[in-house]
Amino acid sequence: MTSTRLAVACFIGLSIGHAQAQSPRFDVIVRHGTVIDGSGNPRYDADIGVRSGFIMAIGDLAAATAATEINARGLFVTPGFINIHSHASPDALPTAVNMLTQGVTTEIFNADGNGPLDIAQQMSALAAPGLALNIGGYIGFNAAWQSVNGNTDKRPTPAEIDRMRALIAKGLEQGAWGVSAGLDYKPGYFARTEEVIKIVEVARSARTNFTNHDRITPESNYSSKAGVAETVAIGQKAGLVPVVTHMKAQGLEQGTAGALLASMDQATRRGAYTAADAYPYLAGQSGLGSLIISGWAQEGGREAMLKRFADPAQRARIIAESEQAMTARFGGAPGVYLPRTQQELTAVMKAMNAGAGETIVRILETTADPGAILRFGSEADLVKILQHPTTSMACDCGASLATRGHPRFYGSFPRLFGRYVREQKIMSWEEAIRKSSALPAATIGMVDRGLIAVGMAADLVVLDPATVIDRATYESPALSSIGIQQVLVNGQPALVNGAATTARGGRALLRTGNLPSRPMPGGVRRLVVKSTSAGARVAIDITQRAGARHATGRFTIEEPGHAMTVTATELGVVQTADAWSGFSGIATVAGGASRAFTAVVDRRDPAAPGVATLVVTVEGQAPWRGTLPLGAVSTK
Repeated sequence: MTSTRLAVACFIGLSIGHAQAQSPRFDVIVRHGTVIDGSGNPRYDADIGVRSGFIMAIGDLAAATAATEINARGLFVTPGFINIHSHASPDALPTAVNMLTQGVTTEIFNADGNGPLDIAQQMSALAAPGLALNIGGYIGFNAAWQSVNGNTDKRPTPAEIDRMRALIAKGLEQGAWGVSAGLDYKPGYFARTEEVIKIVEVARSARTNFTNHDRITPESNYSSKAGVAETVAIGQKAGLVPVVTHMKAQGLEQGTAGALLASMDQATRRGAYTAADAYPYLAGQSGLGSLIISGWAQEGGREAMLKRFADPAQRARIIAESEQAMTARFGGAPGVYLPRTQQELTAVMKAMNAGAGETIVRILETTADPGAILRFGSEADLVKILQHPTTSMACDCGASLATRGHPRFYGSFPRLFGRYVREQKIMSWEEAIRKSSALPAATIGMVDRGLIAVGMAADLVVLDPATVIDRATYESPALSSIGIQQVLVNGQPALVNGAATTARGGRALLRTGNLPSRPMPGGVRRLVVKSTSAGARVAIDITQRAGARHATGRFTIEEPGHAMTVTATELGVVQTADAWSGFSGIATVAGGASRAFTAVVDRRDPAAPGVATLVVTVEGQAPWRGTLPLGAVSTK
C-alpha cells in the first residue's frame, strides 16, 4: 500500500455520550432544532456541535459549551443548499446576500457551456477578495467550441476536435465538477450531436456529468421532447450522467412533462442514470435575441447579425422566423417581458407601432441583447418536474448586486419551500430539502457536503417553516426572501437573524478523480475491506441500514513505523455508487484532539487501474492515499 507520510489507525466504537461527559467546547452549537438532514429520512430533534468548520457532534449537547449558540427551537436545521446552475457575478461573491437569504451555501459556475477555460485560474481569482459562500465550476463545451471553432457554422477538423477534447480534459484535471453545455445558445448551437459526443466523451473516465440547456430547433418544431432526448443521448453515448438543466415542457408542448420524465426514467432503466434540475417559476430569463433570433442570423457574432438586419430580404426572413419561434416557445409576444425597462414587449410594440419581430430587431439594433423574461410553461408541468425524484432544485441564478432581472435571483429556494411545500404540499419537507442539498451534491460528485452528519462540512441553514417564502416579483425582483434565519458556511455565521454578516467563510471547491457523479443510494449500504499491502493493514466493516441516520462498524488502517495515529470515535453517513463508497466520521489524532474525516474507496479509479484506491482526508491534513487489491473490497 502506497501513501503519503501519514499513518492511520481507526477504530469505531466510542459514543457521542462519552464526548459529552468531557464537556467539549465547540465554536458553534445549534440547539433544540428539528434536523432535516438532507437524506430524505424523517426529521428528528437534536443539537449540532460545530468546530473548525465541520460537524463534530449531533445529539443532546446540553453539557457542552460553545463560543456561539443558536437557538433553533421550533425551526428546521438543514444542510446548506447547493445551486448547481449558477450565473453569479464575481463582484457579488464577497457578500452574496441574495443567495444567503435563500439558504444557498455553494454555487457551481459556468452553466450553459460558458465560462473561462482555465478553471484553476478562475477559482483562484474569484476567491482572492474573499467568499461569502463556496464556489466551484464546470468546464464549458460552448467555451471550448468557440475558442477553437469560432462563431461560424462550420465543421471542425479532426485536429480541432482534438483541441476541444484537450480543453475539456484540462478543465476536469483542474477540478471542474462536470461538463456543461448550452446547445440552444450560439455558437454551441452549430455543433452537431455526433460532434458534441466526440468532444465530451473525453470525460468518460472522469465518471462525471453532462449538464445541458436543451437545444430547441425549428427543424423539430421547437420540441422540448427532442431537446431532452438529445441531452440524454449525448450523456449516454459519451459515458456521462445526463442532466437536463432548468427542465421545462415549453410552448407548443405544454402538458407533456410526464412523457419527458418517463423518457428520462427509461434511460435510467437502460443503465444511463439521468437527472435534471429546475426552478419554481413559469418563466425564464435570457438575452432577448438569444433564443428568438434564428441561428443562421446570429452566425459570426453581433456585427454579422446587424449586417443581416440591414438587408431588407434577410430582415424580413429574420422577423418572420422570430415570430414563429416566439409563438412556438413562449406563446407569442405576450410571453416576453423586458426587465431592464420594466415593459411588456406588447407595450413596446404599441409604442413603436410595429409587429413583434420588427420590434425585437429594432431593440437589438440599439442594445446588445438586453435581458428578457420568457414565459414558457404550465403549472401542472412544473409540479411534475419538481416532484420527480432525480430533479435537483437549482435556481439558474447566482450571487448578484443587480436589482433588475428575474425574481429567481432572490426567491427560488424559499419559493419552493413556502409555496410548493407548505402551501401546496406537492412534496414533503424532507424531500424538498433533499432536492436542495444531498441530491445536487451527489449529482456532481461531492462527498463532504449536502448532508448533516458528523465529519461533514458545517454548511448549515436554520429556517422557519411557518414563514419561509419568496417576496420577489417580476416587477420588484430584488425583494429579499424571508424565513431563512441563520446560515453557516464552513462553520462561520454568514447570516444571523436574517441579515448577512461580513464573514468570508466560503471556499473554492475542486473536484478530484475519486468523486463520481451518482444517484443517491437507498437501502442497506455496507463496505467491507480486508487487506495487507506494503506493510499496511486495512480492515473496514461498516454498515448503514435503510433509514438509519448514521453508519456503524469498524474502520482500521495501521501503518507501523510512523508516529501519527488516528482513531475514529463515530461514523457519519455511508454513500455508495457503482464500485465506489464514501463515508465520514470523527477521529482522535495523536495528542487527543478530535478531527473530522472523510474516506473514499474507489474500485474504478482511472488513475490506478487494476487496484482500488483508498483516500482518507483528515481535517488539517493533506489527503492520505493508498491502494488495495480489488478482491479485498466488497460492497452491498
